[in-house]
Amino acid sequence: MHTSLQCNLRIKMKVYFDNAATTPISPEVIQAMLPYLENFHGNPSSIHAAGRKVRAAIEQSRKTVANCLNASIGEIFFTSGGTESSNMALRGAVRDFGVQRFISSPIEHPCVLKPLEQLCKEFDLPLDLVAVDHLGRPDFEDLERLLAMDKGKTLVSLMHANNELGTMLDLDRFAGICQQYGAFCHSDTVQTIGHFPIDVSQTKLNFLTGSAHKFHGPKGVGFIYINMDTPIKPLLEGGAQERNMRSGTENVYGIVGLAQALKMAVGEMDDRREHIEQLKAYMKNALLDNFEDIQFNGDQNGPALYTVLSVSFPKSVKSEMLVMNLDIAGICASGGSACSSGAETQSHVMQAIKADPDRKTIRFSFSHYNTKAEVDFVIGKLEAMVDRKNYVP
Repeated sequence: MHTSLQCNLRIKMKVYFDNAATTPISPEVIQAMLPYLENFHGNPSSIHAAGRKVRAAIEQSRKTVANCLNASIGEIFFTSGGTESSNMALRGAVRDFGVQRFISSPIEHPCVLKPLEQLCKEFDLPLDLVAVDHLGRPDFEDLERLLAMDKGKTLVSLMHANNELGTMLDLDRFAGICQQYGAFCHSDTVQTIGHFPIDVSQTKLNFLTGSAHKFHGPKGVGFIYINMDTPIKPLLEGGAQERNMRSGTENVYGIVGLAQALKMAVGEMDDRREHIEQLKAYMKNALLDNFEDIQFNGDQNGPALYTVLSVSFPKSVKSEMLVMNLDIAGICASGGSACSSGAETQSHVMQAIKADPDRKTIRFSFSHYNTKAEVDFVIGKLEAMVDRKNYVP
């Protein structure tokens, strides 16, 4: 290869602004995992010294997660991630508590909406959807109206922060309303664990779910919080692992990595948040200064997920190719959720908030590893990609 071309390839900047989809693993997390990849290989269910060593690491990790949420160690169970955790809670509520109805919203993540649809079909249960406004905020009055309708035991599932918009739920108010009406409550907190303080001793949820790869831990490992007052049976049968709650040999190095990542995220939360909020504001201002008719989806004035900036570009002859062109330029961003198999159609979230289907939405999502220089790079590349003189009316 020609020397100058090699040089150009080496210096080409790469920008990762898709942290809502997954985050890079922190170096400290990798270091915490390495001993359990290289040296400590015992099965945690074995009674010999090698097994006990690994079992101790799992239980220390459980204690770490419990402390971060102010939960009891007996309320934390490790899973493969947020999807399994949500399925575990929703299915368990029907099987073990006799739940006869679900309430959710039209903008939930598919890991909640899909199992709800399946459960309602399987057990012939009703599913009521709370109204959301154009910013993605759930209507609490509508929630109370639905709960006041006596249709038997009910579980309400609402996410803490929307993964596409960044709009946040008042978790305390949500839990309080459910408690007032005697309903079970579950919250998908995958986007907010490690980014916002959550105290389950004060916020009375029945179930809460988290996933390590959203806070700089490894993929394929997560956890579920199950309030000790509402225990459920295992989703996976076959063994007595995870305190009889989840069969299968534990993902030891993943669990250790999850705990290390969460410990760091909680310990550095304020500093990380300050950095990311400044970065997000910097990019918002740069977009407004350099492009016409830029809009932002979600709640920009109320509580919001500070890691997410959902940008709406006006329709132009180039707008449909934005995500692809960003990728070619070395910029990772998203057209919406990363769980839509690369589809470029308007997401169910944008449809629910009645977003203009002719405009192009790009989700930029940040971490504390990102920099203003990366924002400048993205803005510079966008100038050639956004046809500012040829907007389509």
